[in-house]
Amino acid sequence: MNKINTNILKLFIAYTSQEISEEEFKTLQNWINKSVENEKKFSEYLIFHKKARSIGFYDNINKEEAWDNIVVQLQNPLLTEKKVPVKRLYWKYIAAASVLLILALTLFLDKKGTPKFVEPIIVNNNIKTGTNKAILSLSDGSNITLEKGQIYEASNIFSSGDHIVYKTDEENLKEEAYNYITIPRGGQFQITLSDGTMVWLNSESQLKYPVNFKAGETRKVELVYGEAYFDVSPSTEHQGADFKVYNNKQEIQVLGTEFNIRAYKDEITIYTTLVEGKVAVSTDTKEETLIPNQQSKVNTIDNDITLSMVDVNSIISWKDGIFDFEGKSLKEIMKVLSRWYDMEVEFENETLKGERFSGRIGKNYKIEEILTTIKNINIIKNYEINNKTVILK
Repeated sequence: MNKINTNILKLFIAYTSQEISEEEFKTLQNWINKSVENEKKFSEYLIFHKKARSIGFYDNINKEEAWDNIVVQLQNPLLTEKKVPVKRLYWKYIAAASVLLILALTLFLDKKGTPKFVEPIIVNNNIKTGTNKAILSLSDGSNITLEKGQIYEASNIFSSGDHIVYKTDEENLKEEAYNYITIPRGGQFQITLSDGTMVWLNSESQLKYPVNFKAGETRKVELVYGEAYFDVSPSTEHQGADFKVYNNKQEIQVLGTEFNIRAYKDEITIYTTLVEGKVAVSTDTKEETLIPNQQSKVNTIDNDITLSMVDVNSIISWKDGIFDFEGKSLKEIMKVLSRWYDMEVEFENETLKGERFSGRIGKNYKIEEILTTIKNINIIKNYEINNKTVILK
């Protein structure tokens, strides 16, 4: 773990006090986005800060002296692995970010008998972090369970448990056979089609595709539902054959490109986001061509298509193991989390659904850690976990 230098720590404080300049804010954003570890430090900082602030722990201390002590601690190589720090801040005098300071706070609470935070209510927590898993449905009607750590191998198929790869079956090129890969809630998976196209599939998704693509003919697949990121093998490598993705009322025509489609069954809008290359999105009544960093929205009720410029990295971060909730409502955030953690979510207060905030967090975190972070920034007062249901209070 790299040390946090004092300049970054000062940016934390400037952000806390809402006295940060535009240039400083960009510097802080760049630092946070450099690594999951930096993001984690920024988030842990918030948790520490909220606990300290809520009990007035810093009200009667010498701020300058505290800062000097923190700088000394951060420069001590023995403490390199013990510093905390993190995400959204509210008070300019809190600069701490080390486990030593958290321990000091804990000792203070124990000795003074200061009331603890209201603890979450957790009963039979059966919510697990998502993992690599899928169901492969073959053309003969059989289903194969693909799971992390398990090997599956057939004539032209190989799966390591994280990724399934198809090779062209030279003996059966004329046979028109289709497979399905279904990703359940709490899962994700990657597939390489026989033409070399790579597809990342998010939780609660299903893809239909041919076992072999016929030489020179349009390569067609169907995203039945869910979310998928496509890195399409160029047409120049397939006798000029283009590539098409079908979904519900939408067709996407591509020529070697990268793009993301989100088309969940419980959403009336299909989102297509172009990362690079060129795609044409069409419905029965309209067609639009996207440029990189552009997103189309297809309304499945009236087939209308609207275009907008977007932050691509925020939209496709899921495939790289990160949740990016830029300006999302709590309702939207919990919908995403419910798919990954295979859980149900209830709001004790309906007004909570509209609360908006931004944040990035790794998909490997436990649900309790994410909920505690949301709680610590005062979006919710508390939460309850009962079996596989989360209740936000």
